[in-house]
Amino acid sequence: MTGFQARRTHQPPGHPTGLAKRLVRATTLAACASLVAGCGVIPGTTGGTGDDPVTVMTWAPEKTAATNKPGMPAMAKAYARWINAGGGINGRELKILTCNDHNETVTAAKCARRAADEDVVAVVGSYSQHGRAFLAPLESAGIPYIGGYGVTDDEFASALSYPVNGGQAALMAGLGEQLAKDCGPVALVRPDSIAGDQLPLLLDSGLRSGGHDRSADQLAAEDATEYGGHAREALRRASAEPGTEGCVVPALGDRTFTFMDSFRRDRADFPDVRTGTVLGSVDQTVIDATGGRSGPYEGAYVTGWYPVENDKRWDRMKEVIREHAFGDNRIDPADPGVQTTWIAYTVLTAAIKEIGDGEVTSQTIRRVLDGGLRVTTGGLTPPLSWRFEDLIASAGFPRLINPEVTFQVVRKGQLVAARRNFVNVEKTLVDAEN
Repeated sequence: MTGFQARRTHQPPGHPTGLAKRLVRATTLAACASLVAGCGVIPGTTGGTGDDPVTVMTWAPEKTAATNKPGMPAMAKAYARWINAGGGINGRELKILTCNDHNETVTAAKCARRAADEDVVAVVGSYSQHGRAFLAPLESAGIPYIGGYGVTDDEFASALSYPVNGGQAALMAGLGEQLAKDCGPVALVRPDSIAGDQLPLLLDSGLRSGGHDRSADQLAAEDATEYGGHAREALRRASAEPGTEGCVVPALGDRTFTFMDSFRRDRADFPDVRTGTVLGSVDQTVIDATGGRSGPYEGAYVTGWYPVENDKRWDRMKEVIREHAFGDNRIDPADPGVQTTWIAYTVLTAAIKEIGDGEVTSQTIRRVLDGGLRVTTGGLTPPLSWRFEDLIASAGFPRLINPEVTFQVVRKGQLVAARRNFVNVEKTLVDAEN
């Protein structure tokens, strides 16, 4: 990747090293061993041989009352059309199965069981809030989970998970670091859900790293139709210290748009405050839809995993969307779910190319990824590798390899980079556990 070397972490004083990393690696190694010994079978024997198609699955919630990510399976389909138009991967056709998990535990598990029944070699570039429900069937079948969205802690604990970003954890930790310098009181509005419960801890760790007090934590229903009371309470808390400009942080996924509608109506009754959020809760499309430079996001701080959408490093993905998505309006190149799916399929392609003429199965894909394959993504992430030495020293996120985030800001209605380079939030993530 441009600007990156293979990661060798030089720890600052007081940062966990040595024993902490050995404990994390030992835990992950034990989990790997249990997958082979615990089920009475050798997992990972699915998949075709020779020039048979390589079958994978991508899932995400669609048409639900909460967060939806229809662009992820749509991007997977477009990627496959592009790859197959060029002769496939090592001459093998890429076949995509999709599944709608409906944001439900039972359906998420059904998607995973279907993946096993259909003999897929990997689940790639997917989103689900129900990590425990879908990971158990995948682990029983030995199917790797490559490039999940990172919305649950479970994705950073399973030995069969190969994340490409730092998940919601890295975003919230990074946002805390970004807000600590410029905000007075910080009010966090987040889902009253299992996935939302970790957000205050991570945001506060980032705030604390900059010498800032903890945020005020407000719980809200993820599928609410209006947030008038929450918006007024957040504004009251953020403006509690006269003479300082506080910040309101809505982290409600798709419902952030609904919250900001209430926020925009009520903000005139309170002193000026700024907003801060993470990609996935807002993108350029949302900023445009809410008024651009005259809307509520002007001046907002935003933390993401990847470069801003207008960065030239996304040009290849945009070209594929133009030529192979056939006008599918579910695919928004600014959506971090779409971007994550692109990167996840880049990893899958690299793994299959590494296998060469050998048999492509879930087991051989895992062997390649565990064996030190180093995947470059054209500068969209640091080089990705899932060796034990690439894991960060976090007991809570033992499979996390990419703690890099980007700081962005809305200026004149456009989401632009606030800092040129990636920011490493590994220490903040580790400190959040203490």
